[in-house]
Amino acid sequence: MADFIKSFRNLLKGKDVVFTLIIINVMVFLVCALLRVIGLLFEIPYPDLSVYFEVSSNIGIVIRHIWTLITYMFLHYDVLHILFNMLMLYWFGIIFRSYFTPKHMVAVYILGGIAAALFYILTFNTIPYFIKLGSSSMIGASGAVTAIIFAAAFYNKNLQVGLLFFGRIKIIYIALFIFVLDFIALGGGNNTGGHVAHIGGALFGYLFATQYLKGRDITKWFNMVIDKVVNLFKPSPRMRVTYRKEKTDEEYNQQRHNTEEQIDAILDKIKQSGYSSLSSDEKKKLFDASNK
Repeated sequence: MADFIKSFRNLLKGKDVVFTLIIINVMVFLVCALLRVIGLLFEIPYPDLSVYFEVSSNIGIVIRHIWTLITYMFLHYDVLHILFNMLMLYWFGIIFRSYFTPKHMVAVYILGGIAAALFYILTFNTIPYFIKLGSSSMIGASGAVTAIIFAAAFYNKNLQVGLLFFGRIKIIYIALFIFVLDFIALGGGNNTGGHVAHIGGALFGYLFATQYLKGRDITKWFNMVIDKVVNLFKPSPRMRVTYRKEKTDEEYNQQRHNTEEQIDAILDKIKQSGYSSLSSDEKKKLFDASNK
C-alpha cells in the first residue's frame, strides 16, 4: 500500500503527468493481455476477473464493488480501443497541461471518469430505453478523457488547433462536434453505454472549466484528500532535541574572569614579542574577544 501511495504522490508531482497517465493505462493493458495470451497458449483456465474491475450499470453490483468506479477507466478491450483513447489523451492533455497543474490533470481525469460512470449508471436505471437494454458493464478511459477535452475547450474557447484537411479550427468546435456525435449515437449501436459515459465526462469537464474561470476549483477537495492520505504514509522527520544547562551567575563570572586573564596574557605577549609571536589558538581567542 505504501508503494502505491508513493507512486500516486509521484504522479501528482510529476512534470509530465500526461505521459504518466498514458503509461499507467498501457501497462495495465499489457499485463491483462499477457495473462490472457499465456492462459490461451498453455490452456490454463483463466478466471474472468473483469467483473471485479469493470463498472456495471447494476446498482447492487456497483455498491458491492465500489472501487470499479475508478478501476474501469484504466482498462481497455483491445489495441484500437486503447490506441484511440491514449491519442486523444495525449493531444488534448498537452493543451490541458498548459493551463493547469499536474494535480488538476489527475483530479479531472479521475473525477471526470467517476462522473462518467455515475451518469452511465443513472441513465441505465432511469431512462426507459436504456432500462429495456438491461444490465451491462463498461471499461475504458474515454469518459475521463472526454472530461479533459471539455475542460481544455471551455477554459479557452478561442484556442485554435490544426487539423488535417480542415486547417485551423477552434478547440470548442471540436468538443461540441464530439458531443453531438455521442448524443446521436445514443439511438443505437454496440457502444451505447460508452457514448452515455462520454456525455457524463463532458459535463464534468464543462463544469470544471466554467467554475474555474469564476475562481472556484471544484477539484480542490479531491487534492486535499489525496494530500492527507499521502501524508499518512510519509515518514515523519526525526526531531533532534538538545539540552543546554543554564549557567549560574557565579559560573558565568568565573568564566568571564578566566577569559579576561587569558586576553591580558596575550596582550602582554604582544608587547614583549610582537603579534607574530602568537600561536594560532591565541590569535583566534584575541579575534573572538574583539568581536564581542
